[in-house]
Amino acid sequence: MKQLQQTIKSIQPLQQDVMKKVQGHVTQLAKPIGALGRIEELAIQIAGITGRERPTVHKPAVIVAAADHGIVTEGVSAYPQDVTKLMLQTFVQGKAAINVFSNQIGAEVYVVDVGVKGDASFEGVLQRKVKNGTANFLHEDAMTRSEAVKAIEIGIALADESINKGHELLITGEMGIGNTTASSAITAAITSTNVEDVVGRGTGLNDEQYAEKIKIIENAIVARNPNRNDGLDVLSKVGGLEIALLTGVILQGASRQIPVIVDGFISSAAALTACSLCPTVQEHLIISHQSVEQGQRAIFAHLKKKPLLSLDLRLGEGTGAALAYPLIQASTNILTEMATFSDLGLE
Repeated sequence: MKQLQQTIKSIQPLQQDVMKKVQGHVTQLAKPIGALGRIEELAIQIAGITGRERPTVHKPAVIVAAADHGIVTEGVSAYPQDVTKLMLQTFVQGKAAINVFSNQIGAEVYVVDVGVKGDASFEGVLQRKVKNGTANFLHEDAMTRSEAVKAIEIGIALADESINKGHELLITGEMGIGNTTASSAITAAITSTNVEDVVGRGTGLNDEQYAEKIKIIENAIVARNPNRNDGLDVLSKVGGLEIALLTGVILQGASRQIPVIVDGFISSAAALTACSLCPTVQEHLIISHQSVEQGQRAIFAHLKKKPLLSLDLRLGEGTGAALAYPLIQASTNILTEMATFSDLGLE
């Protein structure tokens, strides 16, 4: 808990003085004012995050957190839990979608077992297991409060290690059958949104399974009664270990003044949790894309954030964030490579 408290305490608001200077520079670039729209906004935000007038986002790192969920025994997923392990093997073999997109942007992928059920000690998987998956939160808390803190602090440590290796930007990714159910529960609890408005079909449920998923989450929230004003309480009662780890990554990115690109619904649930623990994180957030999962829209509304892309993605792994990375890179490049009116002899 001490590490988590220290991280939260060290998170500062965006540096307004730097942002003001970068805003002035952007205004002088050889283009109509505001012509590059949100790319300009990103440049200013990243300057505020990093405290640098000419920030760079070289050597991105993708942290893929993997964990299993006890709630899958209720039939909330169209896929069996064994798929989590199979996908871990695919990640370390370099054959998953996130590997393809990471190769494209020159990112290194770190795959972490924080809560996979059973032995997942494949070569290339970082072993940071807190427990063998969460409990079935329809009947008992998903994890203890101390387990949630432990998983968050693992995420803090992993982010720290990555930054110390020279990664100037972090990307959140995840794998875990049943994690849209946990994310929906977290979202409904923290945002006070009706469950039916935050639940999607996940891996492809039919109408009957979808209706049952909504009912299960509604009943679970009543049974667990999470405190919406306490992110740790929500996370421990209805969350997931991979969500907890990514919460730590997001918190430590803000603490170390390193941009973090948040991926889809599950990563957004982690961002929501991080903001519940430290509201200052909200202005640091960069949300990559709008997932097909409808619950993410409730998170956007609650955090007052807009995604960069809308591609009908619903894969996770960090794929949407990896696809958004070139936009982040472009926003920093205009600050160093683009001419100003003064360069052209115009004042």
